[in-house]
This record gives sequence, structure tokens and C-alpha cells, in this order.
Amino acid sequence: MTEIPAGSVGETFDAPVLVLVDLETPRASAAEAVSLLAPSRAGLALVAGAAALTRADVVALALGPVGADASAALAGAGATRVLAADLGQAGTQAGVVADALVSAVRTVKPAVALVLSDYHGKEVAARAAVLLGSACTADASDLRVREGALTASKTVLSGSWSTTLRIGGAGTTPVVAVRAPEVEVPGPAAPVAVEALDVVLTPESLAVRVVSREPAPTASGPDLAGARTVVVAGRGVGGDIDLVRSLADPLGAAVGATRVVCDEGWLERSAQVGQTGVSIAPRLYIGLGVSGAIHHTSGIQGAGTVVAVCDDAEAPIFQMADFGVVGDVTTVVPQLVEELDRLRA
Repeated sequence: MTEIPAGSVGETFDAPVLVLVDLETPRASAAEAVSLLAPSRAGLALVAGAAALTRADVVALALGPVGADASAALAGAGATRVLAADLGQAGTQAGVVADALVSAVRTVKPAVALVLSDYHGKEVAARAAVLLGSACTADASDLRVREGALTASKTVLSGSWSTTLRIGGAGTTPVVAVRAPEVEVPGPAAPVAVEALDVVLTPESLAVRVVSREPAPTASGPDLAGARTVVVAGRGVGGDIDLVRSLADPLGAAVGATRVVCDEGWLERSAQVGQTGVSIAPRLYIGLGVSGAIHHTSGIQGAGTVVAVCDDAEAPIFQMADFGVVGDVTTVVPQLVEELDRLRA
């Protein structure tokens, strides 16, 4: 269940590795926005993982203005070149982002192009691979270089199989969507000069225009997809989300939910984890009242350590849990919180 960070060991490429990095929108005024735009933690982790794949440049591609702080963060993670393509509102469209990735590939000529394996990233990777006439795979959790070629390992069929793929051919650049690796990201380093990237848009991308864009209601707290600790509410919490937050808050954890919890309206749909929700790869996953239905557990295959608290000893979640507590969450969670308080005192 524990995933190996991308490119942890093995041979390395002589050619560059290209990484598409998301820039997070700061909660600040428009005037401050440009200077505060920052690479996402998952993006920095992907850059850090990519650095282990090559002896040549690690090239970060950002879709927006890159300030000195953002460049320093990317350099600290291992980027030796930074490309910036300011696409404005169009940068939210997968087709346009794929065009930018293709332009970067043709500029850099990397051995492989990496994107994050979320819904957006998978769409970008697929279209970019078609435009490049290259190979593509998604949900990779371990990348290595073997005999000069890229291999990617991934779990499929909700974790029932582990597969290893050899990707790409001579003269092509494979595009790989990677689950956010759990690697330590070094702090900022000296900023790298930012190079503007000219993007050639395809007719298909130009045919789509963003009419409006509004953020959907989201759960408060850390970003769910990139969180290192996630506490998930299942049906067993009975709608008592305060109980869930009482454990999540002191751990600095993001709060997730099963589909049933979102169907009941106990938490926002954006908190849903699983096959039809967000895929997560935290270091620590704590499921409260989660039974472990396969459409939920398929979204937590990347979790490092799984802890389950559930009053049903036969619940499937215990088959994948590293630590399990059979008990009522209303009894167990307050004891956990009390013990955390005691240890921190």
C-alpha cells in the first residue's frame, strides 16, 4: 500500500525531465496575487521526484506569472529551468494546457513529461500525448529508468493488481500522470531565471471559450488532494462532523468524506474521496466510521499508513488498515483527542 516516491533509485536519463506545476491562487488582493502565486505542494513534490530521474535539467512549466518566491521554491525542489506560459483564463482549459505542454516538449525535448494525476492532469496528459504522437499512462506511483527507458508502476482494479509498464519509444516523449509523491521538499533556494514560453494553440483549443468561472463551495482546512494527513468521515459518524474536526484540527489534517456522507449533505461534495471523488495519497489516513467500500478505498491506494476506527469488526476497511480500532467513534475519537492533548502538554 505504501507507494515509492517517483524516481527514488535506479538509472537516470541524460535528457531533461519536464514537469507541469500548478500555481495556487493566493487568498489575497489582485494587486498582491502575482507576487504571491506559489507552486502547489504536490507540484513541488513532483519536481523533487523528477530530480531523481535525470542528470540533466529538471524543467518546471508553470501556467502563469512566476515571481521570485515561486522560482525560489521550484529551485529548492530541484528545478534547474523554469518556463512560464501566461495563458490567463484560458489556462483552466485542459486543451490549452495540453498545447502549452506540447510547446514546452518541443522546446525542451525532454525524456519524459510529468503531470499530476488528478482529473485535470489526466485529461491534459492524454491530449498532449495524442498531439505528440507519443505514449501516455496515468496514476503512476513509481517511476524508474531501466535500460534507458522509463518504467512506471501503478495499481489497478482498485488495488487488486500491481502493474509495471515500459513507456515510450525511440524519438518520442511519453507523458505520464503521476500520483503526488510523498517526498520531502527542500526549502527555497536561489531563484532560477524564468523563461517565457510561446504557446502555439491548436484550432480545437481556440474553438473553446471560457464564459464564466466560479469557485465551488469547498471544505475548509488544508487542501485535500495534497494533504499529508487526512481524516475521513464515513457513515458511522452519523453526521457529527464536529467530532471529525475535533481530531483533524489538532493534527493539521484535511477532512475528507465517503460518498454517503456527501450524499447526505453532511459535507461538501468537494470533500468526497474515492472512485468518483478525489484520489489522495497522504502519509496518514484516518477513517472514522468508514466501512471500506471499494469505490472509496480505490481513492486511497496511495496512503502511507491507514488507521481505521469502526464499530463493525467485519468491515472491509480493516483488511487494508495498518492499525484498526473496533469501537464507536463517539467513544474512541474523544479518547484519541485527549491523548493527543496529553502528549502535547
